[in-house]
Amino acid sequence: MLPTLQRFRLTIAYDGTVYAGWQVQPGDPTVQEKVETVLRGLVGDGQEVKLHGSGRTDQGVHAHGQVAHVDLQTRMDAQALLRALNSRLPPDIRVLRVQNASADFHARRSAKSKEYRYFTWNGPTLPPERRLYATHAYRPLDVKAMQQAAQYFVGEHDFASFTANPNRVVESTVRTITLFTVRKRGPEIVFRVRGGGFLYKQVRSMVGFLLRVGEGAEPPKAVAELLRHRTPRTARVPTAAPQGLFLWQVWY
Repeated sequence: MLPTLQRFRLTIAYDGTVYAGWQVQPGDPTVQEKVETVLRGLVGDGQEVKLHGSGRTDQGVHAHGQVAHVDLQTRMDAQALLRALNSRLPPDIRVLRVQNASADFHARRSAKSKEYRYFTWNGPTLPPERRLYATHAYRPLDVKAMQQAAQYFVGEHDFASFTANPNRVVESTVRTITLFTVRKRGPEIVFRVRGGGFLYKQVRSMVGFLLRVGEGAEPPKAVAELLRHRTPRTARVPTAAPQGLFLWQVWY
């Protein structure tokens, strides 16, 4: 008798340094591919295994709380699957939680809100242990100006000026940001942004522009100007480096 088909919800943390992002890409190591490979080894019998993530992360981007779901025919329960995965995955990928999910749960489509955090080290020297997990901004940054500028992002806007071309059809560039804070603690500055969904490289584009505001190259009100004009992104809006970005949490 075949094992029962179960849908599992996985919460995954990973260091994205050596991966070409979350999504499977031919010829390149990705987080999704690593987890799927381990899952196939666990269930065997040529079972098709497809892991669905809450969203994609780019090359070098990390996750504190990525969520994914997978359908498996297995006699293992959630805790047994958790132990088996972590005993076989590389140490830069860890499954934090495995839960049984209903058949209508979908990691991406069921998501209500996501939070990203971007870490910047604002000082003359970046500690070597932070080099893979924070972006170095050696020039002094005006935190109050960045805080003021960040508030212009909050609300429903057309973010055409703050996204890159994903090489796929995007129905709309309108998104809603519910929270955007900029906090400084010593040399560390944390950008915390929450919303219902995000466009390709949107968070890194918003942070990249806020860093220009912090350097004095742009006034805070320039954010409102770019949102109002809704023109495709130009070199005026740089993409912040990937290593400072973490997919922090997903809500359902």
